Amino acid sequence: MAGRVRNRSSALVATLVALVLTGTTTASTAASANGYNHRRQAPVAAPATVVIDGARMRENRIRLDRGDRALRAQVRSLTRQADSWLTEGPWTVTDKPQPAPGGDPHDYLSQAPYWWPSQPKTADNPWGCPYVQRDGERNPEVDTGTDRPDLGRVFNSSTTLALAWYYTGKAKYAEHAADILRTWFLDPATRMNPNLNHGQFIPCKYDGRSIGIIDFSQQYSSVLDAVAILDTGAPGWGRSDHDTMLSWNKDFLDWLVDSDFGKEEAAADNNHGTFMDLQIASLALATGDRALARRTVLGVRAGRIDAQIAGDGSQPQELARTRSFHYSTFDLVAYTRLAAVGRHVGVDLWRYRGPDGQSLFKAVDFLLPAATGAEPWPYPELEFTRYAASDIVHAAADAGDRAAETALSKLQTPPDGDLWQLRPAAEQLDSIAG
Repeated sequence: MAGRVRNRSSALVATLVALVLTGTTTASTAASANGYNHRRQAPVAAPATVVIDGARMRENRIRLDRGDRALRAQVRSLTRQADSWLTEGPWTVTDKPQPAPGGDPHDYLSQAPYWWPSQPKTADNPWGCPYVQRDGERNPEVDTGTDRPDLGRVFNSSTTLALAWYYTGKAKYAEHAADILRTWFLDPATRMNPNLNHGQFIPCKYDGRSIGIIDFSQQYSSVLDAVAILDTGAPGWGRSDHDTMLSWNKDFLDWLVDSDFGKEEAAADNNHGTFMDLQIASLALATGDRALARRTVLGVRAGRIDAQIAGDGSQPQELARTRSFHYSTFDLVAYTRLAAVGRHVGVDLWRYRGPDGQSLFKAVDFLLPAATGAEPWPYPELEFTRYAASDIVHAAADAGDRAAETALSKLQTPPDGDLWQLRPAAEQLDSIAG
């Protein structure tokens, strides 16, 4: 009897190992071997993500199915966030109080965050014009009457829900993510036009500005990854959704590359330019234009690292801001995500060294004293949050930076928990408003 039990056990283990190696292990198969069951039926597949490492995500799924306790704790943090989105949305650009200046309710509209009225608002001057800039001070008007707040909700919810589905197999997460994406991007009655002609307008001054493109570029590559995750067989997301989303992304990429606003934003020499490169490279990769993706990432070396990072690792344009730590970490989110795109097209941004010794490693290391709490941040900062650097330090450590690896244990945990292992790609963890 004992021999037969051992034989059956050995056969089960052998079968499970073979299935894992061929990539056909189902969650229910693995779970039955270890008593941990997510009730998944879909096979373990590595999503064709553009920034997040899809192979690592697949490895995480297998580890979860084997009962990895540390990962299961992170999944609980992730699903708490996902659960909070289940009762919200979907959102649409067509429900703002009034359309963008062009008159089309499908056009996206946002208002410049750091511009304020300089005169009392009266019947003759309802906006209080002219508007004046107060860098780093967010005008609360930008959160009413425009699409910007809802756009952030679309981005954050869809990415969180897609990840939660991938790691739990629970259909409710995928179905709601699909509904959110379909409403904002695909449904003819509610979809957004694939342009940003009216991003960050300034009342009585501009109907839209090129820098409004950052409303998308700071997070849209995460949405591309969410779509790639759903494409692995998520319930509620079908082939027609994939094809229509691909068409929208191609049209949006064409607008970014060819429009005057897109060309102006690409020429910016600070975080706006870095994020524009990220948006173009990630969209190009997601839509099959690997040549454009490679050219864009290659251009980051001299065009961004050489020009925007000093030999000591500082970022002078970002240090000049009133929120210098925020913008220094913010810019590095774009750089580290570009480095992740680069691995798909044969460009290693982490190992690149500029003529004055500039590098992404140096830029991250420049922040470590403040990020670990060892020293105060010596530059202007209206709202210092130490945890803002967490993901970029993780990214540098994964890329081989020993100083960053040593710093990991000294980082401040973000308010929603450290989810790096589940989505190994840097996100801006403090406020990205503006």
